[in-house]
Amino acid sequence: MKEKIIKKEQIGSWLEGLGKDYEIWAPVKKKGLVHFHHIESTKEIHFDFLNSKKTPKDLFFPQSEVLFSFAKEEVETTPQKARIIFAIRPCDAKSLALLDQVFDSEDYQDPYYVQRREGTLLLGMACTHPQRSCFCTSVKGGPFEKAHLDLLMADLGDGRYFVEALTERGEDLMEKDDSLQDPQKEERGKLAKVKEEAEKKVKSKLAMEGLEKKLDEIFDSSFWDRVHQKCLGCGICTYLCSTCHCFALLDEKDKCGVQRVRSWDSCMFPEFTLEASGHNPRISNRERMRQRVMHKFNYFVKRYGETACVGCGRCIQNCPVNMDIREIIEEIENERPLPS
Repeated sequence: MKEKIIKKEQIGSWLEGLGKDYEIWAPVKKKGLVHFHHIESTKEIHFDFLNSKKTPKDLFFPQSEVLFSFAKEEVETTPQKARIIFAIRPCDAKSLALLDQVFDSEDYQDPYYVQRREGTLLLGMACTHPQRSCFCTSVKGGPFEKAHLDLLMADLGDGRYFVEALTERGEDLMEKDDSLQDPQKEERGKLAKVKEEAEKKVKSKLAMEGLEKKLDEIFDSSFWDRVHQKCLGCGICTYLCSTCHCFALLDEKDKCGVQRVRSWDSCMFPEFTLEASGHNPRISNRERMRQRVMHKFNYFVKRYGETACVGCGRCIQNCPVNMDIREIIEEIENERPLPS
């Protein structure tokens, strides 16, 4: 695949050229927070960010969307034209690959998700300054992970970016601007050094091997009585998670008819498993906390062969009572199984 060097001041004209054929979505800072938004001008792009507050997941699986209406034609969900998500982090790109297994599998294809996914190119930005809450390398990722991206850009720290095409669609994007230069030995050396330094900054190292089996062994352990106690059940860990995909369906009636709405839900909410009979199999935070951990590190692994966590650290940064999934994993590793 092709490799190029682009100067920071060239990125604007490059993206503006791509904007003739694509919608450009990029990190934008509003009210002190960085989110991915559709931009009209490249001047809106906020380059100096560690990661967005909210995951780009909702560009494919919106927090709330109308699936169809009983009064009119099915709601159109396909973008007007193909999209580029610029500067998506490798961990968030990996999360989309995990969601693909849920919404675009051999057994089930969600047409709303699939249409958005097929019409979107991912132009990644390597993570040269991982945060202390990051643990991507423990879950088979990394700050320079290339998988699932069409292009990967890396800031060389001198006003230039190393750009690598990873798919044919990525190559097409690169060829749209003939001012991009071929990398020399010097740039390749800088890239290797920046990558090495970034990987060293990921300090959290978790022993994930055997975690799935250990969770089976402690399913009925008193461990869960202790670990859930300070959890408020607010659901922020699931709403900011890039891989959580639970949702609720609701039929809403208005003067125009009835529409079916799909909205994010959370396994941390008491009503999530409340049955019509009034029975709730997950009656307390104990069961709900166990479900969240089991789903990410046991059930998803058994079904899809991968952990449903990309180590982005959003749940750690934003928990109001400072619960840390890394500490929970370490405690699980040290927990003794129940006697048989």
